[in-house]
Amino acid sequence: QLQLVESGGGLVQPGGSMTLSCSASGFPFAKYAMAWFRQAPGKEREGVSCINANSRATTNYADSVKGRFTISRNNANNTVYLVMNSLKDDDTAAYYCAANVECVPYPDTWSNPDMSWGTGTVVTVSS
Repeated sequence: QLQLVESGGGLVQPGGSMTLSCSASGFPFAKYAMAWFRQAPGKEREGVSCINANSRATTNYADSVKGRFTISRNNANNTVYLVMNSLKDDDTAAYYCAANVECVPYPDTWSNPDMSWGTGTVVTVSS
């Protein structure tokens, strides 16, 4: 059974950093492109970053997080990470891990019917 479990959320001050982790199980993790999405209160879910399963582990980012967030994966322990730096109030959201995405340069196209989702972890950026 496919399972994605996010961790690492919490409260952080503006300008601070936080690392999210997503532990995956129940599927061949190394063969799947992975992504992080987020949903702020009152807003639609949006793609944040994705990473491919190819040998170069190519990545893509939403414009709003480029230069601040870094996605990575460790196929040995079936985990995908999101390192978030220079956090802003606008980064406050529930963050979701997703498997089997279409990891291309345009976040609006990452979703597809065959994706799987984690249950999310909440990040609150506030002073």
